[in-house]
Amino acid sequence: MSKFYAKLNASLQEFIRTQKIFFTATAPEDGRINLSPKGMDTFHCIDDTTVAYLDLTGSGNETAAHLSENGRITVMFCSFTEEPLILRLYGAGRAVLPRHADWSAFHAHFQPVAGERQIIVIEIQAVQTSCGYAVPVYDLKEERQKLVQWAERKGEAGIQKYWHEKNRRSIDGLPTGLLE
Repeated sequence: MSKFYAKLNASLQEFIRTQKIFFTATAPEDGRINLSPKGMDTFHCIDDTTVAYLDLTGSGNETAAHLSENGRITVMFCSFTEEPLILRLYGAGRAVLPRHADWSAFHAHFQPVAGERQIIVIEIQAVQTSCGYAVPVYDLKEERQKLVQWAERKGEAGIQKYWHEKNRRSIDGLPTGLLE
């Protein structure tokens, strides 16, 4: 029951806008696969073949390391409402950092968030929908604010120190490019 598309049509873009959680998956050529849940209204459709998300500081920086090595990324959205749908975006991604020339253009699509680290920009190669009939129906209780509160307490200098200690290399030892 799956269908493939070359780009995001208006209906799929609207589906993305209404989702409160998405998942990213990347993998190095040799090493661990990374699968991460994301939220907090950090995803944006730039156009029908380009999407981006504001990546916030986390315990690791696997996505940037993997994208630097091979660019492969899959993003999955999953409806938890009465109307089932799974949407996967397959693409080539890159990390855009505040020091990059195109940071301002991409950053303009997002509300600033304490602890923002980079923007992951994805050029879509394929779009797939599938039924999601076995996915349970859930209600969102609330957005967590712990990450924002943590980043605000740390401050800019504390975040920079954290990046230096925890976000320069992936768990498999690959460089993330965050502070170079």
